[in-house]
Amino acid sequence: MRNIVKSAFLTFVGIIWVTVVNSAERVTVVTPYLAQPGTQMYLEGFKAKAQSNGWDLNIIDTKGDVAEVISRIEDAVTQKVHAIVINVDPAQITAGLEVAADAKIPVIGMDSGTDPLLVTNVTSNGYAMAAETAVYVANRIEGKGNVVMFVFDAFPPVQIRGVVADAVFGNFPDIKVMDRITPDVQDGGIADSRAKMEALLVANPEKGSIAAVWAAWDQPALGSLQAIEAAGRQDEGIVIVGMDANPQARDAINTGGNFEASMAQDFVGIGEATADAVARAINGEEIKSKVIYVPTVLVTSANASN
Repeated sequence: MRNIVKSAFLTFVGIIWVTVVNSAERVTVVTPYLAQPGTQMYLEGFKAKAQSNGWDLNIIDTKGDVAEVISRIEDAVTQKVHAIVINVDPAQITAGLEVAADAKIPVIGMDSGTDPLLVTNVTSNGYAMAAETAVYVANRIEGKGNVVMFVFDAFPPVQIRGVVADAVFGNFPDIKVMDRITPDVQDGGIADSRAKMEALLVANPEKGSIAAVWAAWDQPALGSLQAIEAAGRQDEGIVIVGMDANPQARDAINTGGNFEASMAQDFVGIGEATADAVARAINGEEIKSKVIYVPTVLVTSANASN
């Protein structure tokens, strides 16, 4: 009798344990941009929160393939996850978002862009970031000269930055945007940005022909810096400004060379805030704001080492 009771008790405990394990909320994150340092930092913050919440977390990298994001969302729906997080332009994956909506699975954007099918999008204020960096450039070159812009219109948070910077530069009659370059971002964007900047330097060999480089994120700024230094034109006073203030950019800014400023996003904070939004959505809370902004700060040589 004692063995029967013991066996029954262990079976009961086993059932409870399985139930507890199976009750963990399952959350899937899908991104084509895991090669980007910013995305890696988003996930650092997100994973920490997911662990403290006891979530069963699955992170999927489609390695630059945006179309595959749709399939991975459909897989997550089939697996009946509790929430899905995306880091990609929602307008490009509408079919996947519709599948999630039909299954009543909340989808939250992590620096993705707004869309009626998203519960909310957690990001930095790209409008303010672009305005501040573009004004910095305009002031540094005293409102005149040729500016090279590196943009990426395929991704809404970055596309916004280019639009705002265009508007700022357009407000200065003596500033000319001499080129608007979209680099290949398969490797993060540094190598192709360097190659494109090298070609531009060769086409414009005169000192003063390029006053500044404005980049919508740091990798093109870093590639441009490499090109300018390799061409021996670092003493021409070409001002370089990026955005995101990743560690490599901070190091470059801290040297006091051509790369002068970047806008620091709180990437880890975006990841944490995204996890908070996921928790609220899983709990059935209505999130009224379609965009949740996380604060940013301008980084120059004065605070790059902070």
